[in-house]
Amino acid sequence: MLITAELPLNQILLGDSIRLMRMLPSASVDCVFADPPYNLQLRGELRRPDDSLVDGVDEDWDKFSDFAAYDAFTREWLGECRRLLQKDGTIWVIGSYHNIFRIGVILQDLGFWILNDVIWRKSNPMPNFRGRRFTNAHETMIWAARQPDSRHKFNYQAMKSLNDDIQMRSDWLFPLCTGPERLRNQHGLKLHPTQKPEALLHRVLLASTSPGDIVLDPFAGTGTTAAVAKRLHRHFVAIERHPAYVEAALGRVSAIVPARMMGQVTTPSRRDAPRIPFGSLVERGLIAAGTTLHDRSRRVSAIVTADGSLISGDLRGSIHKVGAAAQNAPSCNGWTFWHLERDGKLVPIDVLRSLTP
Repeated sequence: MLITAELPLNQILLGDSIRLMRMLPSASVDCVFADPPYNLQLRGELRRPDDSLVDGVDEDWDKFSDFAAYDAFTREWLGECRRLLQKDGTIWVIGSYHNIFRIGVILQDLGFWILNDVIWRKSNPMPNFRGRRFTNAHETMIWAARQPDSRHKFNYQAMKSLNDDIQMRSDWLFPLCTGPERLRNQHGLKLHPTQKPEALLHRVLLASTSPGDIVLDPFAGTGTTAAVAKRLHRHFVAIERHPAYVEAALGRVSAIVPARMMGQVTTPSRRDAPRIPFGSLVERGLIAAGTTLHDRSRRVSAIVTADGSLISGDLRGSIHKVGAAAQNAPSCNGWTFWHLERDGKLVPIDVLRSLTP
């Protein structure tokens, strides 16, 4: 397929990822999710105690002659990802102990800025059949910004809401891809040996992208990233070299019905709140001059004046200055420190900002 300077949005491209990425315009995507070959270095067949064969990863695409060959391949595709990312873009790379540490070094060598390593802890890992090592029960994702000064996107409040209003941690518990979500061939066998669960990609994309953003997956497999991106109203560019995987991904993505757009609205973070002066709330009548404000425990109170300043005893100044002085603190976020009474309950004045047009 001939690719022009325009991005082939919402398409699954068949071919070599590095060659096809070279044909895409620079600084054209917002986020990359990459599930590259792990270079598992398997030696012979793996069998269970009953001598049955384990359906592991033995495809040619996961085989490299040595570490140097794998490192050269990694530098090449990561270099293209960095070229394609916008200045404030981020990349997620998932791997196992076989490759993730080598990838981490190369990411840093290329100028990426690592933000987190996130552990995908598997609730149903494959057991260690030989009994000579610990069961491999997790994979690692590295989340990195394109460069140290990138103003990367992180939907913090959405992650907190997803986790019952508790700050999301960097260890995520998900089962392996099983059941009806697992794609199978005509013989009932797994079509792809390392198909990722959609729940994992849902969290990745919800955390670091917004509706309308463009997500690149250079190793698309059976289309998990593309399917979740479509459902969440993100655009995608997916690349995969295996024809059977591409065929399966096309059918899978075509069956996805995007969620209603209203369902894509995530909880805004505090830094996304309107940046308005407190005095403008007084001007608009959202809070009246003479209103008494309190701290959360009612130990400190202050009166709102017509110019938006507060008076508390001998103190007079902004909501931030008076709040800091009342606590003998160097600084204070007055929007969260001061509360007003509504129906017998104290609510932070921060809620008034949501009422402004």
